[in-house]
Amino acid sequence: MERAQKKQIFSWALYDWANSAYSTTVMAGFFPIFFKKFWSDGADAIVTTARLGTAIAVSSLAIALLSPTLGVVADLKGFKKLFCLLFTAVGVISCAWMGFIPAGDWVSAMWAYGIAMMAFNASSVFYDSLLPYVAEPHQMDYASSLGYAMGYLGGGVLFLINVLMYLFPEKFGIADGATAIQISFVMVAVWWTVFSLPLAKNVREPEIAVNKDNVVKLTLMSLRILGQTLKKLVREKNILIFMVSYWLYIDGVYTVMTMAVDYGLSIGFEAKDLIAALLITQFIGFPCAYYFGVVTSRWGTKLPILACIVMYSITVILSTGMKEAWHFYMLAMVIGMFQGGVQSLSRSLFGRMIRKEESGEYFGLFNLVGRFASILGPVVVAVGVTVTSSSRWGMLGLLILFVSGGALLALVKEPARPQAP
Repeated sequence: MERAQKKQIFSWALYDWANSAYSTTVMAGFFPIFFKKFWSDGADAIVTTARLGTAIAVSSLAIALLSPTLGVVADLKGFKKLFCLLFTAVGVISCAWMGFIPAGDWVSAMWAYGIAMMAFNASSVFYDSLLPYVAEPHQMDYASSLGYAMGYLGGGVLFLINVLMYLFPEKFGIADGATAIQISFVMVAVWWTVFSLPLAKNVREPEIAVNKDNVVKLTLMSLRILGQTLKKLVREKNILIFMVSYWLYIDGVYTVMTMAVDYGLSIGFEAKDLIAALLITQFIGFPCAYYFGVVTSRWGTKLPILACIVMYSITVILSTGMKEAWHFYMLAMVIGMFQGGVQSLSRSLFGRMIRKEESGEYFGLFNLVGRFASILGPVVVAVGVTVTSSSRWGMLGLLILFVSGGALLALVKEPARPQAP
């Protein structure tokens, strides 16, 4: 691999290091705790779970409606990197806003979190669409897995610092744990900004024949192209089956990611136990995500994804019987081993199934599938806990998604693995 190519891949992968600070410290870590204990203090646990599920669902719906059209515009105008960085800026500002929202203001907290989550997911669409341009087909599993590995490590490093600030605020000259969490939200914004700079500097905007039409014409054109893409997708049965499969199993993965801490709080675990479990997931996820990019040379890409889905199914079943803190730690280890693998290999498998000239368009649909999955999963959990008054039964419903998604993935024909020149 040439030095310039390595630099591009590493700079691209470093964006995972940058934005994983948000997905770890904010989305998976402190926001669910802070939302329940600080911004919604005194509210019933079932009410706060429903509020959180609603915020996630609305944010996911917004990006689901926007991402396919924006993906086509990015293809036509050559704006993949530009859109990635613009949405990064929106996410950074919204994340910093969380650090200044006072206690009890759960409405503002939902707005800030919803906007930040929308921007995080939108930036990821265009970040993912750059993958076929920074890596050759035979390098995609490696590059995608490197990105997720960097994300686990980077997110884990900052989260560890933030956790220490929360547990020992006096050592950092901070008044209390609540203030430490507010400062952590601002730190995430700074971290996300600084480590996005290598992508901005070293990853080239793909060279394409730029369409010079104005935004209105491009938006209308994008809708027509999106319609054509959907018709084409119906004809391309293999990609269609993969997309439906991905929609189902990634639904479960995303819901576990975004609501695991809230679930743990609802069944009685202490915040410190859940934070420790998240740290376990991050630091185990770093080597395991990278390793999944290596094993594909022997086992292909589809089989390791299926293995990850099986382990997630087992995890959901076991989660219903958790009673001790060490149970949560063990499940965190399992999730850490397989979470990065299912995400990174799904991304690289899809990248090999499509034409790179249409990567923005197709990754827009790819993200659309993921976002609609993120609508369904939290709603299933929110409705489940409301109807049954049991958080355990609400999470168990995710098992259906893993089983059906895995069954469909088994029908997908994996493209022949390209050889290095």
